[in-house]
Amino acid sequence: MFYTTRYSSPLGPILLASDGDNLVGLWLEGQKYFGGTVAEERVPRDDLPVFSVAGEWLDEYFAGGKPDIARLPLAPRGSSFRRAVWALLCEIPYGKTTTYGELARIVAAQTGRTGKASMSGQAVGGAVGHNPISIVIPCHRVVGADGSLTGYAGGLEKKIRLLELEGADMARLYVPTKGTAL
Repeated sequence: MFYTTRYSSPLGPILLASDGDNLVGLWLEGQKYFGGTVAEERVPRDDLPVFSVAGEWLDEYFAGGKPDIARLPLAPRGSSFRRAVWALLCEIPYGKTTTYGELARIVAAQTGRTGKASMSGQAVGGAVGHNPISIVIPCHRVVGADGSLTGYAGGLEKKIRLLELEGADMARLYVPTKGTAL
């Protein structure tokens, strides 16, 4: 059984999910793959300590602070490949960005796939897009190699707002026009 609570954020409502001890989900209302990794029964429960800690973390984050991800007990559910990508996302510094290709290069090196065609930025993009703990596991910090702001399941306007909140250098970043090859 999993438990949920709602958090009211400047980006709109957020659903938090827990296994009772760990945070297993954090989704923006209307996000693609909303609740996708927790298919089991979810029971509303606001009094879990993990939800209090997550709420404090989010309060600090949205107030412009830099809360440490390590403060939260995270247990994202996914394949070993996806978990490896999500672990890398947690290493992207606050206010900085990286690319899908760079993440693919690191994952390939970690898994011994260096130089193999089977590791692509698109594979990493799939893992990034299915991140079940948005904002905390900062998938919004991943951009296209050319600076394009693509691939945020919560919507590009929210990705931009999160990057702006963090003070990221937005000068080289842009929203591609529909149909533009990346």
